[in-house]
Amino acid sequence: MPEALLESELFGHEKGSFTGATTRRIGRFEAADKGTLFLDEIGELTPGMQVKLLRVLQEREFERVGGNVTIKTDVRLIAATNRDIEQAIRAGSFREDLYYRLNVVSVVIPPLRDRKEDIPGLLDFFVKKYGDENKKHIHGISAEARDLLMRYSYPGNVRELENIIERAIVLAKRRLITAADMPIHVQAVMADGKMPVEHLNGSLNETLDTVERGLIIEALKETGGVQTRAAERLGISERVLRYKLKKYRIKDEG
Repeated sequence: MPEALLESELFGHEKGSFTGATTRRIGRFEAADKGTLFLDEIGELTPGMQVKLLRVLQEREFERVGGNVTIKTDVRLIAATNRDIEQAIRAGSFREDLYYRLNVVSVVIPPLRDRKEDIPGLLDFFVKKYGDENKKHIHGISAEARDLLMRYSYPGNVRELENIIERAIVLAKRRLITAADMPIHVQAVMADGKMPVEHLNGSLNETLDTVERGLIIEALKETGGVQTRAAERLGISERVLRYKLKKYRIKDEG
């Protein structure tokens, strides 16, 4: 989210403070007074927003965008991130003082690949949820598909699992989700749960990047370079695909 938009979202704005601000808007901190505010992906904050958030945590006050009235707030803040914030501090991209203001009580949730005993329950929950939402009478998931999903490493954690199941249900033509309904990157998991030997070099992150890059190139080739179809085949959004194309410096494959 752009910094100006996020500032307005969190702190609100006054009428006329910028183009399109036709009315006063109450921000999240003001609306959550005496309550709880949850900020996801806190590690993505820009340096400017980190300063503004630090002030709210320290002084318990802020001004709306375009306003000069100081507003007091008493909010319990819960923040989450999938980034290594201590590493971000060392890299200079996250303020150390903000980290210690936030890190009063810390709860570390292991990645899904380290708690695979949770997967069966999550599968049943997501199948029912998206079956109901899409008005599809899905009976369940085949043993082969469950085996694939138990072996997959889930770099995107629970959200990725949820997206995989939602996609499978939307595209399903039968009442039983099978391995054929899984995205190509899930189907790429070998029968013994291992990736091909040629990928197993370097660190875990380097290995995952190598595999992901190869799957993206393969999907683009199979879809004639059509990004919309390639993203659907990979089980990700077109926006995420464009980001990964830039990340891995991949030119469209036709």
